[in-house]
Amino acid sequence: MRDLGVGFGYLLKGQRWVARHGRSYGFGLLPGLITLVLYAAALVALAVWGADAVGWATPFADDWSSPWQGLFRGFLTAVLFALGLLLAVLTFTAVTLLVGQPFYENLSEKVDADVSPDGTAPRSDLPLLRELWISARDSLRVLVRAGLWGVLLFALGFLPFVGQTVVPVIGFFVTGFFLTEELAAVAMQRRGVDLRARLTLLRSRKTLVWGFGTPLGLAFLVPFVAVFLMPGAVAGATLLARDLLGEETGEDGADAPRTQDVTP
Repeated sequence: MRDLGVGFGYLLKGQRWVARHGRSYGFGLLPGLITLVLYAAALVALAVWGADAVGWATPFADDWSSPWQGLFRGFLTAVLFALGLLLAVLTFTAVTLLVGQPFYENLSEKVDADVSPDGTAPRSDLPLLRELWISARDSLRVLVRAGLWGVLLFALGFLPFVGQTVVPVIGFFVTGFFLTEELAAVAMQRRGVDLRARLTLLRSRKTLVWGFGTPLGLAFLVPFVAVFLMPGAVAGATLLARDLLGEETGEDGADAPRTQDVTP
C-alpha cells in the first residue's frame, strides 16, 4: 500500500516542477487547450443528439407505454453520455500527447536532466516523424485495450447494485492505469522501451500506478482541469518512469533548485 502514496507523491512533485518552470508550463498548456476545444464540441454534440441516437437504436421500444419507454431510453441516454465521458478521459491524454509531442518531449527531457545525478537526460535518435508514428501506433493499441475495458464495464453497469457501486470504482482504476501508461510513455519511448515492456513494468507495480493515475483521472473529470494539469502530469510521469526503471534520482528529486529554463 505504500506505493499508493509514492505514486500520488510523483503526481504532486510533477505539478511543483512545472510551477517552478513557468515557460515550460506555458508551452505545455497549448496542446491541451486545442484538444479540449475538440472534445468539448464532441461532448456537446453527444448531449444534444444522444437521445435521438438512442431512439434510433431502440425501435423495439416505440410501442412501449409510458413511463417505461421514457425511463428506458432516458437511462440508455445517460449511460451513453457516461460512456462518452469515460472514453474522453481515456483518450484525452493520448490525443493531447500526440498533438503536443515536441512540447512534452522537451519538458520530459528537462525533468530528467533536472533530477539526474549527472545532469543528463536520455535522448531518442529517431526522427520526429518516426517518433510520432510510434506514439500514434502505441496509443491506438492502448486505446483498443481501454475500449475493451469500457465495453465490459458498460455491460456490467446493467447489473443491479454492482453496476452502480463496484463498476464505477473499477472504471476509475482502469482509467488511472491507462492514463499513467500514456504519460509515462513520453519518457520511456525516449529510452527505447516498447509498449509490451511498458505494460509489464506498470503491471509489476499496480498500486504505484493507481496512486498516480487514479486521482489524476478523477481530476480530469472536472472541466478545464485536465488542460492545466497535463504539463505537471508529464513531469510526474517522468519521475515515475525513472522509479519503474530503477534509475537513480538526485537526493532532492523534483524539489531541487530550479535549473535554467529554455523554450522548446
